Amino acid sequence: MKLLVTGGAGFIGSNFINYWLKKHQRDSIVNVDKLTYAANPDYVDHKSFSDRYELIKADIANAKQIESIIKDVDCVVNFAAESHVDNSIKSPEPFIRSNYVGVYNILEAVRKYDIRFHQISTDEVFGSLPLDSSQKFDEHSPYAPRNPYSATKAAADMLVRSYINTYGIKATISNCSNNYGPNQHREKLIPKTVYNAIHNFRIPIYGSGRQIRDWIHVLDHCSAIEAILERGRIGETYLVSARNEQHNIDVVKKILGILGKDESLIEYVSDRPGHDVRYAIDPKKIENELDWKPSIPFDEGLRDTVNHYASLFSNELR
Repeated sequence: MKLLVTGGAGFIGSNFINYWLKKHQRDSIVNVDKLTYAANPDYVDHKSFSDRYELIKADIANAKQIESIIKDVDCVVNFAAESHVDNSIKSPEPFIRSNYVGVYNILEAVRKYDIRFHQISTDEVFGSLPLDSSQKFDEHSPYAPRNPYSATKAAADMLVRSYINTYGIKATISNCSNNYGPNQHREKLIPKTVYNAIHNFRIPIYGSGRQIRDWIHVLDHCSAIEAILERGRIGETYLVSARNEQHNIDVVKKILGILGKDESLIEYVSDRPGHDVRYAIDPKKIENELDWKPSIPFDEGLRDTVNHYASLFSNELR
């Protein structure tokens, strides 16, 4: 099988390419990436897969460009997205272009050539849950995005669903909780905390730091996508989670403990506009229907991730 992965030089996309090509020795992947600030072609182990991997610098917001590439593949997995919420608040336009217009262009191409499509989405489309609630998001939860980033992802999901219902395209959607692991940009919570800690910089924490996120290792997310591509029902949405809720401040303190750094580095700053309080996903559907389970315990995965970034950032000092 020949897959097209969009956004494959970014965090989750690059991990997926490495994961898939290691496990599926007969498959090949074309990686389409705009190569923005958050991308790095070297995130993909291209030397190991040189005969089965191709990188094309292209923008999914360019309809002609993306159609010319899609027509020759068997399946498209769309990771391409602007994803940093703070940036979406400052400037929404790039998010609308990549996260919505880009998905429209992909949908038009997969409809024309009758190609399997999977949309990678986020739990942020569902909005926020109360801190003191046991409620979790599931496949029946209403969409209630609270910032420009999540609004563009919600709009794209709705567009995919409309193409499934109207045109009968062969598509699925997954909404995943917060990912952690290698290849993430330094602006995100875990790598940013590691970077600041090893440089003895202040570590900014929004508000009280009591916000809750539901963390999953990126390789567990990759295995969930694999399960959906191989066993998922066309037209369905699957929510992906490792059932691992953590307060932001507790994650930061765990990182400082791993690095042997003092908690005095923590600096509480004003909360950002529209900051969601809690995310939590009920993954029963993918667990029961597709027999999928995460395999990486959070403390183990976090320690490996922190050590990875600590080594990476320490080398920059030399």
